[in-house]
Amino acid sequence: MDEMTRLRELRADAPVPDRAALAPGRKRLTDAIEGRGRRTFRLRADWRIASLGAVVAITAAALFVTQVVDTSDPRQSGPATVAGDLDLSSPAAALGQAADFLERQEVPPEPRKDQWIYLREENPDQEKQWKEVPAEIREEMSMSYSPDSWIPYDDKAAENDESDTDYRTARESYRIAAGLPEDPEALLAELRKVFPTGDGSNGPREAKAEHSFRALTVLLESYPLPPDALARIYRAMATVEGVGVTDHLIRDATGRQVIAVTRAYDENSRREILLDPVDYSYAGQRDVVTRTHEISGDDGIPSTVHKRGDILMDIARTRAAVVDAKGQKP
Repeated sequence: MDEMTRLRELRADAPVPDRAALAPGRKRLTDAIEGRGRRTFRLRADWRIASLGAVVAITAAALFVTQVVDTSDPRQSGPATVAGDLDLSSPAAALGQAADFLERQEVPPEPRKDQWIYLREENPDQEKQWKEVPAEIREEMSMSYSPDSWIPYDDKAAENDESDTDYRTARESYRIAAGLPEDPEALLAELRKVFPTGDGSNGPREAKAEHSFRALTVLLESYPLPPDALARIYRAMATVEGVGVTDHLIRDATGRQVIAVTRAYDENSRREILLDPVDYSYAGQRDVVTRTHEISGDDGIPSTVHKRGDILMDIARTRAAVVDAKGQKP
């Protein structure tokens, strides 16, 4: 049995992501397999539509695992925040409260160009599935999994790489955020230019609201962002058509209680952007099945049923800091 067949049989029940979003990741993956630019890289937070997501398109072997949504009482009161009791009655209320708090915070100095961004993003299910991939396949793909990553704040080579239109360096993201306009409509229009959609050749083009939400999500994954800029981003996010907020805190992959800002990802699932209820920082994201559906198998692989409430992707950012050297932890 060849290696790709073995990988294909790991899991063939994952939903196929948007092909336009997969294109850059697919190129990087095929380059790695063919020996061009062998390197080890950390899986991006939105792994369903990025680097490892390309494996889905190429081999139909996404490394998803299903778990059940938090079943705690949704009417329980959440913790008090620094800004006061949480108001989760609507996106405008929740994100407006977050923006009010952030606007009162002091803006720290921009990181120096020689500094690094340390992130710890935990996904226990993904880690478990990744370990089940045969070692020889991981070696062939020159890929590895680690919850810890260090990103250079100033990365000229990455800034000049135009192969991934969604990727911006930490410095680029900081300055993009700092320069965003106050008006929500103008802010969203600017971000749609910064993170363009596909031309339609690799799948349907995104609708305006879908495009806006994706662009916001991509920027929110960056660290650091000035608190006043983050406030403008949250106010704009509240205006995007289809955006909601759960009326209770949910539990992330590590068990923390977090705010979930939601929007439909496709007809069968929704994307949830997770925010810390104390300082309103980005805390991760997850995808939740909203409609029970069956994923058809092929080549003898049985079909799989995803039930309403199953979690397809669950990533928790537990640490983020500016450090002076790669490998340093705060």
